[in-house]
Amino acid sequence: MWVKLCCLLLYFLALFVLARVFEAVAWYESGFLATQLVDPVALSFRKLRTILECRGLGHSGLPEKKDVRELVEKSGDLMEGELYSALKEEEASESVSSTNFSGEMHFYELVEDTKDGIWLVQVIANDRSPLVGKVHWEKMVKKVSRFGIRTGTFNCSSDPRYCKRRGWLKSTLIMSVPQTSTSKGKVMLKEYSGRRIEVEHIFKWITAHAASRIKTIYNSEHLKEEWNKSDQYRVKIYLFANLDQPPAFFSALSVKFTGRVEFIFVNVENWDNKSYMTEIGIYKTPSYILRTPEGIYRYGNNTGEFISLRAMDSFLRSLQPEVNDLFVLSLVLVNLMAWMDLFITQGATIKRFVVLISTLGTYNSLLIISWLPVLGFLQLPYLDSFYEYSLKLFRYSNTTTLASWVRADWMFYSSHPALFLSTYLGHGLLIDYFEKKRRRNNNTDEVNANNLEWLSSLWDWYTSYLFHPIASFQHFPFDSDWDEDPDLFLERLAFPDLWLHPLIPTDYIKNLPMWRFQCLSAHSDEEMLETFPDSESDSDSENKEVFSSDREVSEDDELGTCQGCSEGERRCGVEACSCGSHYCHREPCERRAGSYSSRGSPGDLEPDWSAWPPGMLHCTECVVCLENFAKGCLLMGLPCGHVFHQNCIMKWLAGGRHCCPVCRWASYKKKQPYTHPQPLSSEPPS
Repeated sequence: MWVKLCCLLLYFLALFVLARVFEAVAWYESGFLATQLVDPVALSFRKLRTILECRGLGHSGLPEKKDVRELVEKSGDLMEGELYSALKEEEASESVSSTNFSGEMHFYELVEDTKDGIWLVQVIANDRSPLVGKVHWEKMVKKVSRFGIRTGTFNCSSDPRYCKRRGWLKSTLIMSVPQTSTSKGKVMLKEYSGRRIEVEHIFKWITAHAASRIKTIYNSEHLKEEWNKSDQYRVKIYLFANLDQPPAFFSALSVKFTGRVEFIFVNVENWDNKSYMTEIGIYKTPSYILRTPEGIYRYGNNTGEFISLRAMDSFLRSLQPEVNDLFVLSLVLVNLMAWMDLFITQGATIKRFVVLISTLGTYNSLLIISWLPVLGFLQLPYLDSFYEYSLKLFRYSNTTTLASWVRADWMFYSSHPALFLSTYLGHGLLIDYFEKKRRRNNNTDEVNANNLEWLSSLWDWYTSYLFHPIASFQHFPFDSDWDEDPDLFLERLAFPDLWLHPLIPTDYIKNLPMWRFQCLSAHSDEEMLETFPDSESDSDSENKEVFSSDREVSEDDELGTCQGCSEGERRCGVEACSCGSHYCHREPCERRAGSYSSRGSPGDLEPDWSAWPPGMLHCTECVVCLENFAKGCLLMGLPCGHVFHQNCIMKWLAGGRHCCPVCRWASYKKKQPYTHPQPLSSEPPS
């Protein structure tokens, strides 16, 4: 998790540096920055109209360029970044969707139950044509959607009873606006009563009703009273301008931030005495002033603070966020961090996506579970002071220059989603390259694994864990309960808990049996001659035949006999392992002793098999290092019964190879212990 968090922070740092590079390139090519002011005199009539439309000011009665330019100057300073955004938005010919209401409940759910937005609905009466034609309605939808106003169409033919109850007997336009200044208050519906059906007139009607919700100040005495008043609103934003009514974006924001920020419009058009404005620090108009308990902040002096709906919306959200804003932000960050797993995970493609889906589910579940107690914690009444201190911290941090850069970068990348996704993909590919290079240097085998190999290993692990759970691997040897009680198998099928444990835990290694290799005392020469009456050469040849016969024993034979033995001799006890390997085999002590004496010096010792744990295969050689066991060396056995040097098998298991080097039986999986066959009685039957 911390690795993914560091990768995400590194990605954000790369985005910040890339944005500064783009600014430097734009300044080098055009000679201006985004924060540089633009003189409206140098702009064309079309560009001036575009600026007014983005700010929400009507210009239908202003045919002269001079009048349009003065209206732009009265509404606020114009920056290069705002001009670029407005022209790009005009060139983009994206169609804005409009809602078609299916009935009363659908209308009530979206319009009347929405407390923090404005709706414009065209009602079409039965057997009547719409009030606004299709072409003008599309222009209207595109115009009002810039200011967050949602649109829809209600056809009375789908629910005629509701239209009769509402009194909608003819086609009309309905506008819904929150009635009170409190959050989640009542909604009032207003019907358009104008005679002219042009888009500009309908837009003026909308902006006039939206502006009526904003408190308006017309003289300095009223301003002084309002400025010194302390009420429930701790954050207020003032617009000092020489306008008839505030711009549409300002009115739309007042609806969106109902209950959080108070919007006040100060009309200084007919003021003779502006001395009090000078006292409170207002030296020019128009000015957008944010007043908080911490002081006064002049909006528009830092990077990205344009006179537009989108820029001021992001600014106010950072100062006075809702809990939903913080949840959405945390959701985006957590999912961006989870998607880093697609590039950090190495190996097969299917493995990457399986790990990604698992990470996405885990992170989102933990996020939702973490937010539930936080929501309950914030609703406690005695935590109001904590909430206020948190908002104070937000206001202090988000009025800095660094915060303005972050907001500007957020608006830039959100308006260019292709650039955002391409940079994220490029960053992920770089992480994948360096991670793959690091693991190759560490000789990790999973880098070159393909899909089939990984799926096969996943199935092997799942089936081994399903039938032999690791939790029961506590003592050695084991007595399996699966054959005795089939209910355990059914319980495991019902709750496999696949993702709750690591693939192969290494705790089982400490439960593997360990002991030291011991030997018995040497036999005397007389005992050796009595046991083997033949000559020394005959004994040597017989031992050679025995060892050669051991190598020729079939893997399907559970008990092999020495082919060099005659019928009169005693039965040879050579027993093949379950794997059929010639490294590990069982022989009776007298045969083993004879072979030791024949191969080595007369002083060679016989292994003490009684010191070995039950179920271990008798052998004298480690197949890992290919060396014989020395007296006093430490041995370790696996569940399959094969025995090795303790150091050798520990290195083998620590390397990730959790299986026997001989038979490939899983080193963590139980196996029925081998039972030694009873030796045949040498006494003749009575």
